[in-house]
Amino acid sequence: MKKSILLSFTSIVAVAAAGPAIGQDLERDYSTVTDEMLLNPDPGDWLQWRRTVNNWGHSTLDQINRENVGELELAWAWAMAELGQQEVAPIVHDGIMILATNQNQVDALDAATGDLIWSYNHERPEFEGGYHNNQANRQKNSVAFYGDSVILTTVDAKLISLDALSGQVEWEVQVNDWEAGYSFTAGPLIADGKIFTGTSGCSIVGTNGACWITAHDAETGEELWRFNTIDDPNNPAVDDSWNGVPAENRWGASPWTTGAYDAELGIVVYGTGMPIPYPEITRGTGDGDVLYTNSTVALDAETGELVWYYQHLPRDNWDLDSPFERIFLDADVDGEMRRIVLTTPGKNGITFALDAATGEYLWSQETIYQDTITSISEDGEITINEDLIMTDFEEFVTHCPSLVGGRLWQATAYNPNTGLYYLPARNTCGILGAAELGEVAPGNAVGAIRFGGIELAPGAQLGALHVLDIQNGGAAVWDIQSDFAFTSSTLVTDGGLLFVGNSNRYIMALNDETGEELWSTRLNAPIGGYPMTYEVDGVQYVAVPAGQSNQTHANLSPGLGLPRTGGNSVFVFRLPQ
Repeated sequence: MKKSILLSFTSIVAVAAAGPAIGQDLERDYSTVTDEMLLNPDPGDWLQWRRTVNNWGHSTLDQINRENVGELELAWAWAMAELGQQEVAPIVHDGIMILATNQNQVDALDAATGDLIWSYNHERPEFEGGYHNNQANRQKNSVAFYGDSVILTTVDAKLISLDALSGQVEWEVQVNDWEAGYSFTAGPLIADGKIFTGTSGCSIVGTNGACWITAHDAETGEELWRFNTIDDPNNPAVDDSWNGVPAENRWGASPWTTGAYDAELGIVVYGTGMPIPYPEITRGTGDGDVLYTNSTVALDAETGELVWYYQHLPRDNWDLDSPFERIFLDADVDGEMRRIVLTTPGKNGITFALDAATGEYLWSQETIYQDTITSISEDGEITINEDLIMTDFEEFVTHCPSLVGGRLWQATAYNPNTGLYYLPARNTCGILGAAELGEVAPGNAVGAIRFGGIELAPGAQLGALHVLDIQNGGAAVWDIQSDFAFTSSTLVTDGGLLFVGNSNRYIMALNDETGEELWSTRLNAPIGGYPMTYEVDGVQYVAVPAGQSNQTHANLSPGLGLPRTGGNSVFVFRLPQ
């Protein structure tokens, strides 16, 4: 269904100098985004953060390809809010680009020209505490299209529906208690008429006892179910794994990255973060695995009931959380095609393949240098390096990677044409010491850790881009090592291209099968966020966010110069017209 609207410029919430001239009318056609479209989006659209609900980060567009990518030129650019880290995921539908930045500032732009259509600025309450405020400045992929709306997750733990053509609020729902410290720092997954969300902030002092994955009606925001990632009365193994620590004294397991959905199995999968406090000597869990921290949890999309789980790092002592994107795909496993969940879930860079229906461990593959896991058995049992566990409050340990990664939120991509998988990462080690918990002020994290800094992993360069063959048991195909961190997510296209950016301000297009650099250009700031591609009126565009990043590790890249201000912007490229 097409929705046509005539907007008077005076009704658009926008700066007068931007967009059409005062008094000019703007007419647009907009097609309602259906559940069927989310499962199989138009090639020119990018409706959610990784384009499809299986999280491939892949586009079928091929107008820009290996032969002509060297001709890319700037079509337009837009300066985004200069607030905190830049971790933006542009989305596009029917020629409208939505950019959601920190503090829930949302801009709607003409995706062909860069003209402003509308802006929405969310008014949030005053937060108490440094960590709670920090959450508001590290938001990522906070929006998705559904129906005639844009669905927004907010830093004060709300879901908000905005009219896609005007930016007007249609409804809002308070999902969790922001005063306790709960928030959303990542956006919604929308499928099957439902909005799925993963909660952030579950390390703040007031959030003890619960961290949530929720489902809501996509038309109204009404809550349908919720799942607690640190207290599950239906699974006695959870209490056992915390070794007598009651739920009210547990923190962590934040599912702070957007999940994935599989229509055939009817499940949604999320990854969870580390236990809090970080050291077991402080949290009192001894040798307990502390479920469901650092796990993949698969939930029935209709009911929220647990279908299966797999723990990627039991007994975490080093803040090596495992919440990052999960991908659904079909892969050859010992000569049999199986639906798998593919993920490099945590900061230690180990890639896992799990059976999507059962959670059965199939295989794993190491990438970056790590020393906290010593072995993974044939049936997926993980052995950690107990020599790196802090046993008193005076001790420091050096472990690899550091608590800043390894890999972090920068997303992987999968190309179904080649079976190749692309992981941007870093080779780091960190120095940690345990701390006693003591009294924690409201709005602050219950981490109880002393951070002694980071250093390069032994014999390594900082930046690492790893490529694995998923149809061949995750075998390494090629990798790129660099003095500069890869600071953006990855994007692959049917043009045979891999787009990725680094801390040295370069966005690059590589041959996705060989790694050969085919095009690059230097922008105003480190490349961050989620590069993506879309099409308007038969023209393919590539959008590249750049700006302030806490993943540059400038002290580990000699000679790296960074801008004095964040420079948060989006740059959009196309071929000459």
